[in-house]
Amino acid sequence: MLKEGQTAPAFKLKDQSGNDVSLSSFRGRKTVVYFYPKDHTPGCTRQACAFRDAYSAFQENGIAVIGISKDSVSSHKKFSERLELPFTLLADPDLEAIKAYGVWTEKKRFGKTYFGVSRTTFVLDEEGRILKIFENADPNNNAQEILALF
Repeated sequence: MLKEGQTAPAFKLKDQSGNDVSLSSFRGRKTVVYFYPKDHTPGCTRQACAFRDAYSAFQENGIAVIGISKDSVSSHKKFSERLELPFTLLADPDLEAIKAYGVWTEKKRFGKTYFGVSRTTFVLDEEGRILKIFENADPNNNAQEILALF
């Protein structure tokens, strides 16, 4: 797992419209990179809606918001349109960023062990250094926790 103070790993992934997006394009502004397990699920929907509802406060503070999961571009497009999300969702089906950020972890549910994305949020400074990490982020309160930092 990455640590606060480290430089966040670079990535280039497709957004919900199929455009290439690099982390480097967000240099010069604080950036929230939140990893979530799956589009259209209850917890992930609550988290996305919390970021959506607080989006104007993020903009006022000059903070970009990026959500990343292993879902496809088309899934992200439907999820984004259905929830009217004003921020970027990035598709990482090859687990490039997910593994680089150390959020591909072993999980247990109903007695089964499997690998999946751990709901984790990284707050980056203008230079791409990690200011704060929220492990096992609370989907209901994560957006407000981040705003409280600023």
